[in-house]
Amino acid sequence: MRRPGPPPLGAADQGSRLPREKFLRSFDFDANPSIDPATIRTLASCEWIKKSQPLCLIGDSGTGKSHMLIALGIEAAMKGYRVRYTLATKLVNELVEAADEKQLSKTIARYGCVDLLCIDELGYMELDRRGAELLFQVLTEREEKNSVAIASNESFGGWTKTFTHPRLCAAIVDRLTFNGTIIETGTDSYHLASTRARAEEPAQAG
Repeated sequence: MRRPGPPPLGAADQGSRLPREKFLRSFDFDANPSIDPATIRTLASCEWIKKSQPLCLIGDSGTGKSHMLIALGIEAAMKGYRVRYTLATKLVNELVEAADEKQLSKTIARYGCVDLLCIDELGYMELDRRGAELLFQVLTEREEKNSVAIASNESFGGWTKTFTHPRLCAAIVDRLTFNGTIIETGTDSYHLASTRARAEEPAQAG
């Protein structure tokens, strides 16, 4: 699975489409105690990718989900894994267009071959049945063959608002959790806590 050769210097320049550079070393774990640093260090070893296991980051907006998703994607890319990042709605739209243009098999195969597929903002928008079924095809293509990491603002119990067909919703949850790691990032904004901590530093220094 792992590609030989030197690690990429910039994951965003290696076809991964990671939107910006976020690193684990820049994450303030004190600002979000819900996230266990030891668990993240274990994930940074990328053994879960080697074993084709999934990862779910679940929590409210601003709790560090996207930071973790992107940072772990960069760790994987630097270790030589093929990584692809996408927003959930963008992926579904691309699949719908591909189906309309009779290119669906080719598109699913393209998303199926990368070692780690990072899907961000899953749960922010409701997907119609067709979109959900197409996403399910991508997940099925990757099941137990390549890893999927997702970030969602909804707990699994709330996914019926995104995937409105109950049986399809249950099947998608199953694909994304079997033998995987689930990290709950909580409800308190990491961004707000980090901003407050930085604001307090000059006062404490004074």
